[in-house]
This record gives sequence, C-alpha cells and structure tokens, in this order.
Amino acid sequence: MNVMTQVGDLSDSHGEKTVARRTVYVYQAPVRIWHWVNALCMVTLFITGYLIASPPDSVTGEAYDHFQMGYIRFAHFAAGQTMAALFLLRIYWAFAGNAHAKQIFYVPFWRRDFWKGVLHEIRWYAFLEKYPRQYVGHNPLAHLMMFGVFTLGTLFMIVTGFALYSEGAGRESWQYKVFGWVFSIFPNSQDVHTLHHLGMWVLVSFTMLHIYAAVREDIMSRQSMISSMISGERQFRDEDV
Repeated sequence: MNVMTQVGDLSDSHGEKTVARRTVYVYQAPVRIWHWVNALCMVTLFITGYLIASPPDSVTGEAYDHFQMGYIRFAHFAAGQTMAALFLLRIYWAFAGNAHAKQIFYVPFWRRDFWKGVLHEIRWYAFLEKYPRQYVGHNPLAHLMMFGVFTLGTLFMIVTGFALYSEGAGRESWQYKVFGWVFSIFPNSQDVHTLHHLGMWVLVSFTMLHIYAAVREDIMSRQSMISSMISGERQFRDEDV
C-alpha cells in the first residue's frame, strides 16, 4: 500500500485532483506579508481593545505628565485602520493572485464533496479518523472557518469599528458618511460597542484555535503548515508516514 493510498488523494477543497508532489508552491508573497502584518494588527487590537473596555488603574501624578489612554486608543485606531487597508488590498489580491488567494472569500457550499470533506476533517480533529487527507490549500473545515469566522468577522469588526470611530470624528467626517448607517440598525451606540467587544472575543477564540490547528496539522498530518506561511511552499512528508 503506497503512502497516498493511506492518507487519501491529494486534492483541494473544490474536489479537484492534483498530482502528488513533495513540495507545492501555494501562498504568494503578498498573501504571506498580509498574513503576518494582519496578525500583528490583530494582536495589537486585542490588547488595546481589552484595555479600552477595561481601563487600567489610574496613574499617579499630574495629568499632563501622562497620556496613557491616549496612547492605547491611538495604537488601537492605527492598527484598525491598517487592518482595514490591508483587507482591501487582500480583496484585490483575491482577483490578481493564484487560485489559493481566493479561498477565504467564498465557500463552495453547492459541492457535496466539500461537505463530505468538512465531515472528514471534523472526525480527524476528533481523533476518529486514522489517516488525514492532504490538501494543497486550506482543508474544507479550515476553508469554512476562515470564511465564516475570520473573513466575515474581520469585515464586521471593521464596519462597527469605523462606525464607533465616527462618533468622535463627527457627522461631517467620511467615517460617518460611509459607516453611519450602522446606527440606523442599532440606534443605541452602546449596542454597537457591546457587539464590537463580543466580536473581539470571537476572533481571540478563533486565533487560539487557528494556532492550535496549525501546530497540530504540522505534526500529525505530515504536511507543513506554519513554515508554508513563511516560504509559501507546502511540503508533504508522505515517505515518513
């Protein structure tokens, strides 16, 4: 029995078969740069967002000697606007890049084999499958989670974040003109604050699961995950299974 018979056919989440190779170039440089800069922005947003919602203890001394919350808010706004700009560039690269650059922006829900793949991955993560299936891009479950939680979640956080920012910028600001409609849906801005804060915890939870899954798959599925987002190449270590 050869290795590919044990671990399953090498395919993408569309169900299309590809030729099994040891190394496949998957993630282009713009995607890798976006991934790591976006990760830095998210960590900054998580920390500063938590501190904005739960401010640290007041500092001692004269007020003019300190600008603690001002620095926290500035870091939050700067990271948020950077992430929003990167999100627009990432949408552009979904059209300009290779096929794998498009994955996080749609789900092939009409394909039966996609949902079969999702079920298999759930069983694999639950230790109910003996052998993993190998994918050049995201596996179907990761594909679904990246779109449903990360992409839509990031879009939600950008929209609600700019809406909240527009409260301070004023009704004449471009932020209010573009995102002010949020307050037509949620007239009480505190509701927007609450949803934005809950969205942060959803993304924090997703980030922890994402890191766990990447490390787990790097070890158990015999294919590179973490290094793939550095080099762009996915390596399949089938001969070691």
